[in-house]
Amino acid sequence: MNRGVACACGSAEMLRRGLLYWLCRMGTVLILICCSLSLLYVITCSTHNDDPLVSPLLPRPAAPGSPGDLGGAPSGPRGRESYQALLQEREEQHRQHISSLKKQIAQLREALQGGAGPPAHIGEQADLQEFLRRQLGRAEVQAGVRLPSEYSVVPFQSFTLHRVYQLETGLTRHPEEKPVRKDHRDELSEVVDNALHALNAPNQRGDKTATSKVYSPSDFIEGVARTEKDKGTLYELTFRGEHKQEFRKMVLFRPFGPLMTVSDERVETSHATINIIVPLSQRADKFKQFMHSFREVCIKQDRRVHLTVVYFGQDQANEVKGTLENTSRELHFRNITLIQLNEEFSRGRGLDVGARAWKGGNVLLFFCDVDIIFTADFLNTCRLNTQPGKRVFYPVLFSQYNPAVIYGGGNHVPPMEQQLVIKKDTGFWRDFGFGMTCQYRSDFLNIGGFDVDIKGWGGEDVHLYRKYLHSNLLVVRAPSRGLFHLWHEKRCADELPPDQYKMCMQSKAMNEASHGQLGMLLFRHEIEAHLRKQKQRSGAKRLEGQ
Repeated sequence: MNRGVACACGSAEMLRRGLLYWLCRMGTVLILICCSLSLLYVITCSTHNDDPLVSPLLPRPAAPGSPGDLGGAPSGPRGRESYQALLQEREEQHRQHISSLKKQIAQLREALQGGAGPPAHIGEQADLQEFLRRQLGRAEVQAGVRLPSEYSVVPFQSFTLHRVYQLETGLTRHPEEKPVRKDHRDELSEVVDNALHALNAPNQRGDKTATSKVYSPSDFIEGVARTEKDKGTLYELTFRGEHKQEFRKMVLFRPFGPLMTVSDERVETSHATINIIVPLSQRADKFKQFMHSFREVCIKQDRRVHLTVVYFGQDQANEVKGTLENTSRELHFRNITLIQLNEEFSRGRGLDVGARAWKGGNVLLFFCDVDIIFTADFLNTCRLNTQPGKRVFYPVLFSQYNPAVIYGGGNHVPPMEQQLVIKKDTGFWRDFGFGMTCQYRSDFLNIGGFDVDIKGWGGEDVHLYRKYLHSNLLVVRAPSRGLFHLWHEKRCADELPPDQYKMCMQSKAMNEASHGQLGMLLFRHEIEAHLRKQKQRSGAKRLEGQ
């Protein structure tokens, strides 16, 4: 009986173990199935989810070997930080997008409530497009306009890939611009590139075939361009065509946009003292003439000036000193400094010493010469076109021709005040001179001042000018209607080599008179002979009439 009970218990134990083993196996299979289904679900969701609000939040796995592949799931501190940074970036993008949408909704709501139409920036863009179209219509592009005279014509300039031919020759005095200025070169390169792009574009040339010509810069022959200051710039470009006698002509127009207010500021000049520095050696008579103008303009009208005279040597020094003392005493003007240097004359050295001798803080400097006359308006122009640390002023002065040639002899020469007239027969813009300049003392010292090793006249002004051009300061270069260079005789020394002597004589001729006046001097004998013949014929006709 005991043996039967033991057998029954053993069978029950075996059955229980078998059931547990079967349940474990079934559980394992179920777990594997669940994991597989979960993995398939994740893969399916990450691959096919097109919800724009969900997909940016969880980045899709990068392809192996791609820049975004992190080699599996983020693991370690570095992987977690990268993943968190990516999540933050996506979250910030959503914030910005939501903020933009809120602004647009607010603009639309305001427009609907006020009946103002579309948002302001859309209206502004439409207005600008319409303005540019009107500029094209106003310009002389499609058809000519009636002009009152030949002086109203806006001339074209012609150009190739490497040359620009112009009527306004500028500083170089060449009929072709050489070298081509950078902004001009960039402008024309952009124009040619745009024309080539338009020529080669399918929508401009129709369907391309194997024989269609592909245009390149070598096909560009020449172009003409002109600018109407209030409308824009017109470009007409000619290219070689597909056949020998065929050409392609492109017309482009760059319309000028509406004016923009950049700044509006009050400029206070009541305390802007100008230290006028004049280097001098001998020339006492010229200095008296300069001081006469200085009295009338600087002392009687402006009074916000200080005169610094740097005198070289001893010859005529007492005369110069006496002229300064008389001016100071008679007009009760104390803003005068005389610095005497017992050394060889150097304009750069004199101006440098005068600028550094000032002890009253940052003052506006005007480098001047003894044969210069200026007006009170020029002094204000000097103040308005300079700003410490930002701007320096290089005026282009008007250089006077020989009054004896202009007015036909010493008896007909008017007083100096009446000679200061800006006309083509009285003088010219001295655009090759850089000696007269206005800048603050701090800028002059920071730029390094003059090259004091240059002796005599010339060279030091160009050296300083180039320093400013190479700096971050704005150089204001403009003609000044209140700054005049008085004519004085130019002597060309016999010791000069032939080439330098020739250059000196050419400079002398240019300063002597205009082209037409020099021609009249050259042909004066023919003119006099013609007048004598006319007089004789008139006399003969009178005798015949008697």
